Amino acid sequence: MIIPKLHYVSQGNSPKEHLDNIQKACTSGAELVQLDVKNVSEKKFLKLAVAAREVTSHYQTRLVISHHYKIAKEVKADGVYLWQTDSCPTIARKHLHSWQTIGAAANTLQECESLIAKEVDYIRLGPFRITETKDNLSTVLGLNGYTVILEALHTDTPILGAGGITTEDVTAILETGISGIAVSGEITRNFNSIRTFNQLLVASSTEEKPYTFQ
Repeated sequence: MIIPKLHYVSQGNSPKEHLDNIQKACTSGAELVQLDVKNVSEKKFLKLAVAAREVTSHYQTRLVISHHYKIAKEVKADGVYLWQTDSCPTIARKHLHSWQTIGAAANTLQECESLIAKEVDYIRLGPFRITETKDNLSTVLGLNGYTVILEALHTDTPILGAGGITTEDVTAILETGISGIAVSGEITRNFNSIRTFNQLLVASSTEEKPYTFQ
């Protein structure tokens, strides 16, 4: 199961704006989008998830649902993304289809190790820097934090960076061993940046594989 290197996490001042932004991300070439609407009832979230699934299916874009693994299963999303306060990945795994992915949030080495033991498909490590989208209760990691944690981890589980990442950060972040990124603000401000992010991420993956003569 290959986890895309760029995840767009939806933003918006209303549920409709989230859906509009997901559509813009799809038309701009996003390979994976995450529906991340806060403070709505589960019933309303389900309705939004159904609408988001229609949009992403049309563009053959992968859809991940925040928090609600039962909704992810119901709408046949590609996966669920769990924060520390959400359900345990092990419980979610029992309910999901075998092809659905589970991503989870971490801020420390210990949290990463715990999630790897629970066999999540990828970990999102953050925040990289202070962001407006989250209550910043977690330690800001920066390049140093990423380097220290990844050097200690030794894992095949993809570790993605998140939290206020811009196109200028990508090259340095990838040098720490991070394998991809999740972005909200920078993409919402300019959906054309998806192309730039993708180019930077692909450039790094081609550099890792030197050409060998057959």
